[in-house]
Amino acid sequence: MEEPTFDSDLIHSIMKRIWTLRTLERENVATSDALDSEVGAGSSKKNRTTSANASALKLTCELLRVFVTEAVQRAVAIAETEGDGQIEATHLESILPQLLLDF
Repeated sequence: MEEPTFDSDLIHSIMKRIWTLRTLERENVATSDALDSEVGAGSSKKNRTTSANASALKLTCELLRVFVTEAVQRAVAIAETEGDGQIEATHLESILPQLLLDF
């Protein structure tokens, strides 16, 4: 049986949203830079769309699943040592620095 993972359509939507926002930010910076300098509209950067293939989405979903699973397991260990019955935000805060270094 396959382990539950994140929905690849959801992850793809999130990635597309981030790519769109970054493109808009770059365009705003490029527009303001063009106004401040003598370099005109003939910039060397080309506008192209960013995409992710199915394998990249599947791998991203798996990486997120492993990351979240590891975060929960580490937070549970901290909660148990402190005698708490459930995970609190402070437990996640305490494991986050080392978790990010490990990934």
